[in-house]
Amino acid sequence: MAIKVVDMIAEGHKSPQRQVLLSTPRFHAWLHIYEHPGDIDDMHCHNADQTWCLLEGECTIHFPDGESVMKPGVAAFIEGGSFYQLHNTGTGPMILMGTRSGASGSTKHINYETRQDIGDRAKVRRSAPEAAAAARA
Repeated sequence: MAIKVVDMIAEGHKSPQRQVLLSTPRFHAWLHIYEHPGDIDDMHCHNADQTWCLLEGECTIHFPDGESVMKPGVAAFIEGGSFYQLHNTGTGPMILMGTRSGASGSTKHINYETRQDIGDRAKVRRSAPEAAAAARA
């Protein structure tokens, strides 16, 4: 695949899970979907530089010393080794496009608390109030 054109918002709604868009030895790109308000991942970093561009919803990106609210069209540029946490603080799905230098298989996911590579064990979780509300719906 030399060129691929994607309607990223339509793809995000079609399958509410991480979707690889491009994966080469030098670069990879994906859609990251947090389907429910309140969905949040762990505070972590990676061993490669990356970008996030918010396509739909609202994302609060937390850092060890603060946070920033992203609206559609806003991008975050993250140097490898910088800790962050993504949180769906909107009222519906949150769809991000992520890109990272290097091959996907060479990326480490380093948890902030343990400072260990947890790799594929990283999961998006729902906060208790949002999970309870979803269960009642």
